[in-house]
Amino acid sequence: MAGLIAAFVGIGVGWLVAAAIDVVSPLDAVGSEFIDNTPHWLKVQAIRWFGTSDKTALRVGMVLTIALLALVVGAIARRRPRLGVAAIVAFGVLGAVVAAGRPGEGAAAALAPLLGAAAGAAVLWYLSRLVGAADPAPERPGPSRAPQGWDRRRFVRASGAAAGVAAVATAIGRGVTAARESDQRAASNVQLPTLATAPTGGTLPGSPSEPVAPEGAQLFDATPFITPNKDFYLIDTTLSLPRVDLKKWTLTIDGMVSKKLSLTYNDLLARPMVERTITIACVSNEVGGDYIGNAVWQGVALADLLREAGVDPAAEQVFGTSVDGWTCGFPVSAALDGRDAIIAVGMNGKALPPEHGFPARVIVPGLYGYVSATKWVQRLSLTTWAQAEGYWVPRGWARDAPVKTQSRIDVPRRGDRVPVGRTAIAGVAWAQHRGVTKVEVSIDGGPWQEARLGKDVSIDAWRQWAYDWDATPGDHEVRVRATDATGAPQTDQIARPDPDGATGYHTRRITVSA
Repeated sequence: MAGLIAAFVGIGVGWLVAAAIDVVSPLDAVGSEFIDNTPHWLKVQAIRWFGTSDKTALRVGMVLTIALLALVVGAIARRRPRLGVAAIVAFGVLGAVVAAGRPGEGAAAALAPLLGAAAGAAVLWYLSRLVGAADPAPERPGPSRAPQGWDRRRFVRASGAAAGVAAVATAIGRGVTAARESDQRAASNVQLPTLATAPTGGTLPGSPSEPVAPEGAQLFDATPFITPNKDFYLIDTTLSLPRVDLKKWTLTIDGMVSKKLSLTYNDLLARPMVERTITIACVSNEVGGDYIGNAVWQGVALADLLREAGVDPAAEQVFGTSVDGWTCGFPVSAALDGRDAIIAVGMNGKALPPEHGFPARVIVPGLYGYVSATKWVQRLSLTTWAQAEGYWVPRGWARDAPVKTQSRIDVPRRGDRVPVGRTAIAGVAWAQHRGVTKVEVSIDGGPWQEARLGKDVSIDAWRQWAYDWDATPGDHEVRVRATDATGAPQTDQIARPDPDGATGYHTRRITVSA
């Protein structure tokens, strides 16, 4: 118990100090370092097991691990208090080294784990001495120093007070952190410049900032053609929102360029803006998965910025770095070949939400996000492939990552019971930067039947599809496949997401009730 209480005093004090001096918390620092150094197979398995809850699972795992280690340290301190204290100090020093080395941090970040460890070590020393007060002298048998046994009431009072300190420190630390995040969200509530052209697809009546599907693009209601910000998938490696000071933030374009560019947020907002409807997808998306979304992005054309900087012909990749140190790289050609690659500052008519990369992020149609979609971007360097590798490449994922042609069944939902008769099977299909020209459905392994397609808004946006089926009683298997604008059909070869995207036909079992 003494070890457990000491550990959580250390965590609480560390969190409080980190919040007070505005540095990364020890838990987040160690957790982020763990994420960065987790083996490839474990990352893949974590995403498969926990999905977008993987970071919650990590936090829970960290707390349980700390609790178990604290119990061991407490058991050691029962007989050898100095060794138990040394163990807590060692953990604090390790946390200090990790925290100080995190991107955007410095020596000040080491203060929180060190002070937390000092507080935890002091509590462990005091409580372990209370417990050991009744131990006989080691030299020779003699009268007990505490004839009535060790003072349980004193221990309970002391440990209760320590636990109270841990709880209060943690609550204050969390409160300060939450207040800062709230301020950051308020700072992201920026009024974007008005575009010269109307937003794609028009707007909702009385709500000019919320784009809606163009006429003919929405064939069914279960999946909105434009994914609302609150429902858009979130996949990244950060444990908590990166701390962005808008007054200090700049986007730098450097490396193999004729002229280095450094743009503030206001500089970006003052530049000519474009608005594009683009579907982006995570490479971890399983066949039929929902790590994909379609949004109206507003921002500055990346090609314009690169031409202004003057790209060296020998440059091979655009290498992005985020505020929290995450990196990725994509071919220079993907920024200059005419596709709508942009530095996005807006999403669905509003400034980027903090979770989605405020103040700016990179959007490159046709490439999976792990090689292109740098959120909280602060630097784009023009380099060769040999000069730098993005975060995921050395961890076993492919360097080149064009989005695969895929389709998904959204209606009927899994588990729905379908009545006999005419019913709709519907979903979405995507082949970014190529476009979808055909979607087909097969029932129970029968011939492929062509489905109706929603309006083709852009080759970079998904298309809805629908197929009218005369449902008969029983269990049925439905498959779907798409064909892109090059005439290439979606492959039926089953492949896992790693290393460059999942493939195969999405299949769903449907029960039709008589």
